[in-house]
Amino acid sequence: MPKLEALPEPNIRQAYGIFLLTSKHRFIRRLRRVYKPSVHGNKAWRASYLLMDYLLHHPPGQGARVMELGCGWGPAAVFCAQRFGAEVTGVDIDEDVFPFLEITASLNGVEVAPLKADFNKLPAERLGEEQMLIGADICFWDRMVKPMAALVSRAMEGGTERVVIADPGRPTFYELSQRCARAGKHLGWSVNLTSWYATEPAHGTGEVLDVRQPGAS
Repeated sequence: MPKLEALPEPNIRQAYGIFLLTSKHRFIRRLRRVYKPSVHGNKAWRASYLLMDYLLHHPPGQGARVMELGCGWGPAAVFCAQRFGAEVTGVDIDEDVFPFLEITASLNGVEVAPLKADFNKLPAERLGEEQMLIGADICFWDRMVKPMAALVSRAMEGGTERVVIADPGRPTFYELSQRCARAGKHLGWSVNLTSWYATEPAHGTGEVLDVRQPGAS
């Protein structure tokens, strides 16, 4: 059972050892007067909690270089920095999410480097600088499946050790998983699709795709 900690003020929730501001928190309300995320970066999505729970059981190495794709407010990025001492970059195409990412990181006493980019256009060389790529709720449209599969291939080609993506279980996500599995058979990747559940801040279920280089732990 997780340790029960008193929250410092209203409209803050705790999950997997990190604090998160809800949309009703006064800081979030103030930020929204100035910054208006437009590409679904308007909250912490539920699959982020699936990803956190999964990584507790299948963690990266301590101090690993980690990139969160489509980071939004960055709960999973902040979790990796706080829990594993990871050196984390948060990538998003919408720069208006970065103030929300920064306040989440500051609340938890960590730093996450923001990078404004379309992650589907990041080259293999840049992706390969990261030991692990993570993402949550990032394959939600049909047109994203092929680019996401190509991204995984570029990352593996560049030398990234793992790509871990969590999702509630959309058909598009399953198609992505199938594409990765087919590629993995030819290229020797370890590709695992696992049903998973999170217990914090509430019970939730979904799927986690974990793609690894041959021999990667």
